[in-house]
Amino acid sequence: MKYQDTWDLDTIFPGGTKSPELQKKLHTIKNEIQDYQKQIHEWSFSDNQSAEPLKVLLKKQESIEKGLGQAGSFVHMWQDAYTDDEYANVVMGQVMDLSSEVENLSTVYTKKLVAISDEDWQNLLQDSELSEVSFALNEIRDQGKRLLSEAEEKIITDLNNDGISGWSRLYDTAVSIMTIPFTDKEGNTKEFSVGQAMNRMYSDPDPEVRKQLFENWEAAWTKYAPIFADTLNHLDGYRITLQRAHNRENFLDEPLEYNRMSKATLDAMWTAVSNHKQPFINFLKQKAKILGMEKLGWQDVDAPVAFGEVKPPSYSYDEACDFIIENFATFGPKISAFAKLALENRWVEAEDRPKKRPGGYCEELPEFQESRIFMTFTGSPSDTSTLAHELGHAFHSYVMRDLPELNRNYAMNVAETASTFAETIISNATVANAKTKEEKMTLLNTKMENAIAMFLNIHARFLFEKAFYEERSEGIVSEQRLNELMLNAQKEAYCDSLSSYHPHFWCSKLHFFIDDIPFYNFPYTFGFLFSLGIYAEFLKDSKDFEDKYIALLRDTGSMKVEELAMKHLGVDLTKPHFWEAGIELMEKDVEEFIQLTNEVIG
Repeated sequence: MKYQDTWDLDTIFPGGTKSPELQKKLHTIKNEIQDYQKQIHEWSFSDNQSAEPLKVLLKKQESIEKGLGQAGSFVHMWQDAYTDDEYANVVMGQVMDLSSEVENLSTVYTKKLVAISDEDWQNLLQDSELSEVSFALNEIRDQGKRLLSEAEEKIITDLNNDGISGWSRLYDTAVSIMTIPFTDKEGNTKEFSVGQAMNRMYSDPDPEVRKQLFENWEAAWTKYAPIFADTLNHLDGYRITLQRAHNRENFLDEPLEYNRMSKATLDAMWTAVSNHKQPFINFLKQKAKILGMEKLGWQDVDAPVAFGEVKPPSYSYDEACDFIIENFATFGPKISAFAKLALENRWVEAEDRPKKRPGGYCEELPEFQESRIFMTFTGSPSDTSTLAHELGHAFHSYVMRDLPELNRNYAMNVAETASTFAETIISNATVANAKTKEEKMTLLNTKMENAIAMFLNIHARFLFEKAFYEERSEGIVSEQRLNELMLNAQKEAYCDSLSSYHPHFWCSKLHFFIDDIPFYNFPYTFGFLFSLGIYAEFLKDSKDFEDKYIALLRDTGSMKVEELAMKHLGVDLTKPHFWEAGIELMEKDVEEFIQLTNEVIG
């Protein structure tokens, strides 16, 4: 079947960022906020013991949040797809201003919840509608106990737009104007966007091409590094200041709270990873041997491999879409039907073209109860996996679409579970469908790229960010020191198994500059290993498993991860054993890869 590889944003707001419909939506939200403000200030639980006024407030909140989410998602997607649209920043500023107003009002609302006595609060939660969202309401109330005065919180919220959020947007702007030069064998030099350069640097089969691009890549980030060092220092310095003001004793408290997980779970996961790295280091050594290198360089870790005349398989976008739909069906009809719906209705922006931001993500459109996916598809097996990954995110939101809004707010770590589970289905299918031993080895290499990212690359990001926060808590960290911290983290995470590293990775990786979620790293590894545990359960007994899986996804916004795992899988996440079981599944892939490649290369 033919699928279009560009999304249709006109179905959201026709006319781009200058859409009259978009401005009309923002005006409507502005009026709703004014009504909400009046309702909040008039509400006092002591005047009326009924649950009805609180339920009215919750409905108004939901309407505003959905409207802002719809508008904000649209502008974000437009910015990333068309980086040369200067007006997008203007409209995003309007969205941010409205969001600040809502956040200020949320402080007033939350403080009123905190002021309710424990006895009265428990009586309120006896109401059937409030009982259904009690987990989220209790979470809001508990977090509200950290808040400063309303006046102080208003100042913080007003400053956020030109503070932490402003620094994050500055990074996006700087990256959008960067280019990476590349000179081909005929001597012609072309300027790549950051996204184009990254895709080719990691995927080109020619080691000289990868080497040149990596050198030029590192040089470009070195040139801009003073700007990015300032940006990172001020962004996270701002965050640390807020954490201290809200009585958080450690910089990990906020990301752990956000991900609804304990420090014991985080420590158990990283302990399991650290104790099981050798098989993955062996994989890197074997790959270096295959590529005729003593050691892999940073740019070679994800390099494609081919054996003899067999080249890495390549897919058209249409082929990738059909492959995903077909193989999702091996797990269950519901996820397959959903993927077909999303792909046929142009929910995906995948075209390989200039003036697009790098990376991939899934963005929710709450008023439509739909999602949109952003990526760049170049035909590689990893691109097919990325598409499946993002469709997994979209499916997660889709199966929760009928739940109360407060129960749909799942954290990043469990979000990565759904996406990685979908990706696992496709990566296993590509290996199983290999036509020859040589093609199977190539596809196993692609599959292992994900494991290397989760166990080594993301571990390096975590180690770097932890070390950076420790030093940033004491003062500004210089560019040179940032490079040192990154090199130390990469060498530890990769067991010093590479011939070259990427010292400026701290500025080339977007995730370090995201303003709303600190430590945008360990949730990926959590999701990866958690999804492997779920997949192992599916392999044991596949009967009706899709419905069990959907039940787990629907609970992700209404309980902590330890409770979620115990309820649906019967496992204790604070013990390394569960995490080790997932790692061992990937170790079997390493063993098979090494065995097969040894038969070929000797």
